[in-house]
Amino acid sequence: MTGRAAARRKKRTIAELYDQPALMDLPTFGEFTETAISTIYQLAAEGRLPIETVRLGRKRFVRTADVLAWLHLPHNDDSARVAAQALSVEHVNESTSKRNGSTHV
Repeated sequence: MTGRAAARRKKRTIAELYDQPALMDLPTFGEFTETAISTIYQLAAEGRLPIETVRLGRKRFVRTADVLAWLHLPHNDDSARVAAQALSVEHVNESTSKRNGSTHV
């Protein structure tokens, strides 16, 4: 992927990860890990992804709960969603502070 294409790709947030269905397709998993889809497919074919894949028909998926566990994030709990939203707000506030040149204590 070229630098220009990478710059256009939207960064995914933890809150968006919690909004994923039970099975996440490999391209979406690649977006969350910021890994090229070709690399994701190659690792899956070699059985080297850090998460087990599930094949349904011709498509491969990973379990969202497995992704959360791999990232050491809580799952199956309403507090997990609240924690993700709080992290997202903190990230936005931190980014805004950096852009404005202010310091946040």
